[in-house]
Amino acid sequence: MILSRKKVAAAATGAAVFAAAVAGLLIFKKKPPAPPAAEPKEIAGAAGVSVPKISDEVIRRGETLSDILKHYHFSAGDIDRLKDDVKPVFNLNRIIAGRRLRLAQDPGGRVLSIEYPVDEKRCVIVTRAGDGFEAAIKDLPYEIRTAFIWGTIESHPIQAFAEKGEQQVLAIRMTDLFAWDIDFYTELRAGDSFRMVYEKKYLEGRFVDYGEILAAEFVCQAREFYAYRFEYPDTKKADHFDREGKSVRKEFLRSPLPYARITSRFSFSRLHPIRKVYRAHYGVDYAAPVGTPVQATADGVVLSAGWNGASGRMVRIRHKNSYETMYLHLQRIYVKEGDRVTGGSTIIGTVGSSGESTGPHLDYRIKQGGSYVNPLSWKFQPVAPLRPEFKDAFKTEVEKYDLLLEGPYLFVGR
Repeated sequence: MILSRKKVAAAATGAAVFAAAVAGLLIFKKKPPAPPAAEPKEIAGAAGVSVPKISDEVIRRGETLSDILKHYHFSAGDIDRLKDDVKPVFNLNRIIAGRRLRLAQDPGGRVLSIEYPVDEKRCVIVTRAGDGFEAAIKDLPYEIRTAFIWGTIESHPIQAFAEKGEQQVLAIRMTDLFAWDIDFYTELRAGDSFRMVYEKKYLEGRFVDYGEILAAEFVCQAREFYAYRFEYPDTKKADHFDREGKSVRKEFLRSPLPYARITSRFSFSRLHPIRKVYRAHYGVDYAAPVGTPVQATADGVVLSAGWNGASGRMVRIRHKNSYETMYLHLQRIYVKEGDRVTGGSTIIGTVGSSGESTGPHLDYRIKQGGSYVNPLSWKFQPVAPLRPEFKDAFKTEVEKYDLLLEGPYLFVGR
């Protein structure tokens, strides 16, 4: 395609703006490097500077630290001393198969230091100290890279992300972000689209994990939803907000199941599938395989959890603002009366077919002020809007993220 001079100039300007925005974001967002790992201590009396030999041992299933260290000139007494010295910081008996143990040796083969990843964010560094050892937990020196993805939904977000070379966990994190506004089974349509700016973590040039979602747009049935991450400078707490500074989190999730098929909706007159009489159905039935996890849709306290006649195994949860939710026909229940639950993260049970049920499904109900409301049409309020004193700082962030979200479209078009 041949561009006019004006379009070429516009594209060039757009490219410069986009590049500047990317550079600004990377400078602003890239986390400072973690403190360097403790340097291996030199052998007393060694002439010149010795370069430690680095060896990596991938821990095999059933393998212990003793199994590994016996190949590095450690006696049983050395290993016991090592474990005892390190135990106040980390229990070396708990090393996990599949993780890497990195050892630094002097030219004579004596181990000077050991490095082991405690989790995805930290590692324990063990170094020699006289006749014993000392240890410290340090942050892994991740390199944070900012990435961009966009696409069109044909069947499922996970498939759309996979076609772009990204893992399903990233797709799930995006749907979780917008799950307060969009029911990704009942409302998703072919042709819906998404754009997202996010972080990727690299360790020694190798991708290891995803970081934060910085900004995202999802277009569902021509409705546009936005989420921008903002971290308060004073408290360092972060949340995602829409363009107006309202939290994307609402009082309740749109659905207690991430992906399920609605088989029966809220109705004041429905033919009961077993009793064959018309009666009110105050919930929404979601068909899903037995064992599918059911999540609490909002923060609250469990009022009851157990068998409830025709409702089968049921959980009732009390929420703020006089709300109550019910989850019927469960197979298993993982909470008990008095437990506190967190919306979107606490799994309260699994889908089943207990009580009066013709097949595996979840009957989900909501009461407000003692009266049943339709979970699919009720308008829930956002929680914790942006603090007013940070309105200008948030606006600056939004403008920067919008340049990143729009950048590729300067060249490929919508």
